[in-house]
Amino acid sequence: MTDNTYNGWANYETWNVALWIGNDEGLYDWAREYRRHGYQSFAETLKEIGSFETPDGVAWTDSGLDIERLDEMMAEL
Repeated sequence: MTDNTYNGWANYETWNVALWIGNDEGLYDWAREYRRHGYQSFAETLKEIGSFETPDGVAWTDSGLDIERLDEMMAEL
């Protein structure tokens, strides 16, 4: 049986976004403010201020992101 996940996340993109939110103090604090609104609201706000991707080059609005899991992660912050 093969594991098709990336470090327990659906894919690299979702893992990378979650990694940055969980390990960058500014993003973490800001994500906490958005936890009731969900990940998509958080990502849209990042775009509005001119941040389009993680420092590793993954778009905050990448079509492959597991939004449901990111919402869960943010709710737990």
